[in-house]
Amino acid sequence: MPTRLTNYFLRTLREDPSDAEVTSHKLLVRAGYIRRQAPGIFAWLPLGLRVKGKIEQIIREEMTAAGAHEVHFPALLPREPYEATGRWEEYGDGIFRLKDRKDADYLLAPTHEEVFTLLVKDLYSSYKDLPLSIYQIQDKYRDEARPRAGLLRGREFTMKDAYSFDYTDEGLDASYMAQRDAYERIFTRLGLDYVIVQADAGAMGGSRSEEFLHPTPVGEDTFVRSAGGYAANVEAFTSTPPATRGYEGLTPQEVLDTPNIPTIQTLVDVANEKHPRPDGRPWTAADTLKNVVLALTHLDGTRELVVVGLPGDREVDLKRAEVAFAPAEVDAATEDDFRKHPGLVKGYIGPWSADGAVLGEESATGIRYVVDPRVVDGSGWITGANLDGKHVFGLVAGRDFGWDGVVEVAEVKPGDPAPDGSGPVELARGMEIGHVFQLGRKYADALGLKVLDENGKLVTVTMGSYGIGVTRILAIIAEENNDDKGLVWPAAVSPFDVHVVAAGRDAVAFDVAEQATAELEAAGLEVLLDDRPKVSPGVKFGDAELIGIPRVLVAGRGAADGEVELWDRRTGERATLPLAEAIAALTA
Repeated sequence: MPTRLTNYFLRTLREDPSDAEVTSHKLLVRAGYIRRQAPGIFAWLPLGLRVKGKIEQIIREEMTAAGAHEVHFPALLPREPYEATGRWEEYGDGIFRLKDRKDADYLLAPTHEEVFTLLVKDLYSSYKDLPLSIYQIQDKYRDEARPRAGLLRGREFTMKDAYSFDYTDEGLDASYMAQRDAYERIFTRLGLDYVIVQADAGAMGGSRSEEFLHPTPVGEDTFVRSAGGYAANVEAFTSTPPATRGYEGLTPQEVLDTPNIPTIQTLVDVANEKHPRPDGRPWTAADTLKNVVLALTHLDGTRELVVVGLPGDREVDLKRAEVAFAPAEVDAATEDDFRKHPGLVKGYIGPWSADGAVLGEESATGIRYVVDPRVVDGSGWITGANLDGKHVFGLVAGRDFGWDGVVEVAEVKPGDPAPDGSGPVELARGMEIGHVFQLGRKYADALGLKVLDENGKLVTVTMGSYGIGVTRILAIIAEENNDDKGLVWPAAVSPFDVHVVAAGRDAVAFDVAEQATAELEAAGLEVLLDDRPKVSPGVKFGDAELIGIPRVLVAGRGAADGEVELWDRRTGERATLPLAEAIAALTA
């Protein structure tokens, strides 16, 4: 039976929704694919479900080819498994928690590692049962602080998550590559450009971690890549430190008056004017040591200050800082923080306390002091003297001050050297569409997943986790495939293969449209038939362009002569053909 617009649940809109920020959000709502229910939460309408189903089918086919088996877990899960792995607390405010009538704690699952692990533990006990790969396509829930951009960043989203189970590291490597290869096939079939980048595992834990990013200006992730093939997101990028040097021949430190220095550039200007370098080279911001005070909020609610020393030509990247200090939340220190710690002389903070003790050891401030990797033994700096209106020149790392640790929190800049030696990096924007992890034994250890090996000895299972954002992918495809008239779906995910429009005023146009629909469906194509009797051709054409089915057959003025118009929304080409030729072209 043909799908007819006379009784199809569809209403298109002429105006963009007021809350829409990006093109995909605007068009998916206007074309009747989704409908907003609350911030970051959408209802799926018939057209949207058809596209979503096409994407899921491609994923299922490639998961089957990779040897994975589909299961399905509930979204509502008990607290206990997540408490066993520490993630009940670790997720903080990022998840939805609720209680049942008996006051038992539950959550809406943000991810399912724990219950997958427990399922395998319940059913498998021998190495002979492994390797195993299982997956589901299920909704996830995360309490995003700022849900934005429609389906690109929502509170409820559909995800494919797969998990592999092996009893050797070599087995995990093989399972990981099977999933990684399947992802490349999936994204190629979906027509999505992607870059595979090294990534931070975050709350997932584990060792090897790679993201599949789709390069796009609306992406919320920044990644770096070199001409030599290196790629990583900024959170996983590692700086290349300079070589250490000895202290021989280095001049002693000297504290000098530098009043009214509001910025690093002001400090550089004063240094070049009043305290020029002995070697004649001008001072630059990279010669200064900026000391930034950050506030860490730990899972138990305690607040800790930490001072980070980094070159003055760099800013702190809060995303990198969140990774460096995870799972604590990271913010800039407030005025109240400075009032509580008078040893921190704002604008003149140096790498030691006011009494001269190294921060983090016998410091009068009691605050940890950590540094950027570029701060190495023998490097010399201009930095604050912890005295109002004074800076110290010629301060040498290792000789004059120490530190409590090294952290990667500084921004990455174009031209920074790739850590693998493949050349300078460039920065680009991207959207995560998939992520693969080697979880190792973190979850198996926490939940007691062991099997007997060949020697009858209990060994802990090693795991991999592999996620694809189904609804995000749908939004990205819409974001990349549209024109000034509406959506233009790729054939692989289009809700229908052909959109047939009866555009004439005479019955013959409707008869030809019916005939075309019947012949196309007999050839195995999925057809959407616009047979609305009292709707003008202009409105029908506008809807066809907005909905975005890539091939449109119009039965209009030429219908009485057996001719129809064939549109290709992908190329913009339009041709008038005899009906038989049009059918042949569409079914070829």
